[in-house]
Amino acid sequence: MTRTLSAPVTVAFDYTRSTGPVLGRFLTGLRDRQVLGGRTSDGRVVVPPPEYDPGTHEPVTDFVEVAPTGTVTSWTWVPEPVKDQPFDRPFAFVLVTLDGADTPLLHALDVSSPDQVSTGMRVQVRWAEERVGAITDIAAFEPLAERDDSVVEVRGAPATSLEATTPVTGVITPVSLDYLYAASPEESAFYRALGEGRIIGQRCPSCHKVYVPPRSACPTDGTPTAEEIELPDTGTVTTFCIVNVPFLGQKITPPYVSAYVLLDGADIAVLHLILGVPAEEVRMGMRVRAVWKPREEWEMSLENIAHFEPTGEPDADYATYQQHL
Repeated sequence: MTRTLSAPVTVAFDYTRSTGPVLGRFLTGLRDRQVLGGRTSDGRVVVPPPEYDPGTHEPVTDFVEVAPTGTVTSWTWVPEPVKDQPFDRPFAFVLVTLDGADTPLLHALDVSSPDQVSTGMRVQVRWAEERVGAITDIAAFEPLAERDDSVVEVRGAPATSLEATTPVTGVITPVSLDYLYAASPEESAFYRALGEGRIIGQRCPSCHKVYVPPRSACPTDGTPTAEEIELPDTGTVTTFCIVNVPFLGQKITPPYVSAYVLLDGADIAVLHLILGVPAEEVRMGMRVRAVWKPREEWEMSLENIAHFEPTGEPDADYATYQQHL
């Protein structure tokens, strides 16, 4: 049997931010098939426009419309795209200085071979069919059908007014990290025990503290923790948080309670849900018991415990858990 366990893990959330007047205007322009830059105090046109002038530190207010054509100044080939990249086929990332701009814009170039990319090549924007006010409104750059050595002179042209359109004021960007988590031998024993409906920890031979999940060494004195201890599935709420704010992917409708539960016989609390009681009635010192999922749903995971719920016992005395807050 393999001594240690591993499993794929995905950490994902939607990052939401307000755009402000500068980035918001840039994204509004993209939605309306217009590329905007900001003129700085030294006369340069920067795309995307910065919120503040790097020279004077004043807010950027002079917006300039640049052309949807430009010149590749640098590039790199992507032979094996990964998840969430612009294409699921080979492509190039390029820095493109749009006509009328002084700084390059990073984006994807849709070509099928690195032989079709070169520094100095002329390219043009390919707009997305459905535009929402995001950088992906530029679906990609593509080579100009016919080379045009002339640079479209739009520098100094004020941006077309966007006042009649609904401005973009916020963006939501999905963020996701996929990785392989490798458990330590001690954690692996903990997860295997959960797969059997048991909770185990390890005791430090020096300070005699019991840690759940078990650790290879006591964090207090560094002594290896080799003695395995099986613990009951009852404990005490030491501290808690009432979750009132809904978010994407939430499995339970707010309000609900996330709490640290100090299992009987342990010296470190575990984080879990408290259900089976109104959120406003949860309190420090409340005695709780694990509610296990049906046996056929068990895996080697702490999620085998669906949640904790009150036992009905009197609250624990504060002195029994005050060192574990």
